[in-house]
Amino acid sequence: MVILLLQHGADPSLIDGEGFSSIHLAVLFQHMPIIAYLISKGQSVNMTDVNGQTPLMLSAHKVIGSEPTGFLLKFNPSLNVIDKIHQNTPLHWAVAAGNVNAVDKLLEAGSGLDIRNAKGETPLDMALQSKNQLIIHMLKTEAKMRANQKFRLWRWLQKCELFLLLMLSVITMWAVGYILDFNSDSWLLKGCLLVTLFFLTSLFPRFLVGYKNLVYIPTVFLLSSIFWIFMTWFILFFPDLAGTPFYFTFIFSIIAFLYFFYKTWATDPGFTKTSEEERKVNIITLAETGRLDFRTFCTSCLIRKPLRSLHCHVCNSCVARYDQHCLWTGRCVGFGNHHYYIFFLFFLSMVCDWIIYGSFFYWSNHCATTFKEDGLWTYLNQIVACSPWVLYIFMIAAFHFSWSTFLLLNQLFQIAFLGLTSHERISLLKQSRHMKQTLSLRKTPYNLGFTQNLADFFQCGCFGLVKPSIVDWTSQYTVVFHPAKEKVLHSV
Repeated sequence: MVILLLQHGADPSLIDGEGFSSIHLAVLFQHMPIIAYLISKGQSVNMTDVNGQTPLMLSAHKVIGSEPTGFLLKFNPSLNVIDKIHQNTPLHWAVAAGNVNAVDKLLEAGSGLDIRNAKGETPLDMALQSKNQLIIHMLKTEAKMRANQKFRLWRWLQKCELFLLLMLSVITMWAVGYILDFNSDSWLLKGCLLVTLFFLTSLFPRFLVGYKNLVYIPTVFLLSSIFWIFMTWFILFFPDLAGTPFYFTFIFSIIAFLYFFYKTWATDPGFTKTSEEERKVNIITLAETGRLDFRTFCTSCLIRKPLRSLHCHVCNSCVARYDQHCLWTGRCVGFGNHHYYIFFLFFLSMVCDWIIYGSFFYWSNHCATTFKEDGLWTYLNQIVACSPWVLYIFMIAAFHFSWSTFLLLNQLFQIAFLGLTSHERISLLKQSRHMKQTLSLRKTPYNLGFTQNLADFFQCGCFGLVKPSIVDWTSQYTVVFHPAKEKVLHSV
């Protein structure tokens, strides 16, 4: 109806009896598609009502929650503009309403903390008057962080956060192994030392590492594990395995693992990019064709969603042919780096497999064991007494081997037999729970058969017998069939 009225000459800038224009009403009723369409058609995101309030002010004051405040911020509205009567900024209005989610969004966008209204109050002054402890904490924390930005040392620490986190992880893993290997029969003493170590270690990320970088803790744990796995192999296992094929295979595996880890981490997974003009054209086109909804339009990126894409809230971007946000690499896995991810998993499992083999080889050569005579429990006590460090590294390697092998087999099954990503498979399984008929994961437009699925994924042929189909999933908006598949479909 809005589109029809505008096409017949309706003026969206007219003010109603309560002093609101069309965009203000769309904000009050949280109609995000209408907001996007009006702005794309030329309506100003900073348009004021009779009281001088912008849509952002109205959203922060009248609509409790993160939306549509977060949605409006995507259109780059003025954050520090003030209204006519109270001279409040959007942040003032959010604090006055106790709108915690809106305060969080506005602080993240960079709203001013020192602007005073007609009463001479800053947002913090208003929060102190209302005694909203959560908002007071948020404002004080943000003010402290912005003040710290003035110091060079703090800026340097922020740049080096990941490196410092990695160094902390390396040192902590060594300290744990050192305590376990400590020449003492008192496990109570070792337990107290471990508890003290973990307490001291937990203080560092809390004070020196930002919240956003805490998601990389599994990544630095993995890299630290690989570092000590390599050091253990080189120092303890090298004398026994030097010159054997196993040694060179391990070296090749660890180099390949580091390479494919880097490629998975550094390669663009398929982030969708578009200019502001293209964005507006897409919004208008989708709206006027009746397709401006969450299935085809991303309200976070303000773009038309390519087929098989999904918005990652960690990376804050839509990813083409989205598979997952990998916990162990700290990056999304998508169209651009999915094949690197497969090799990353393969060589990680190989590295861990060789260190497990090396551990058993070390125990057989350096530890006096009586497994056949006394059984498993005595054998475990003997290898613990012989070298707690080797057992420690063995357990770490076994842990990484278990999850990497499971994920690798799961990925290969999905790619070869289903032609689906992890996200698509999980979504279809969830849908099947609410359906009366059984949903087959094999019957999808993306499953072209075992051979063709592998050829398309790895983009490699087989002596002309199988040719990969080249699809750019960053700009694909319609279902694509392979020519061979189309013939089968048309013949049915």
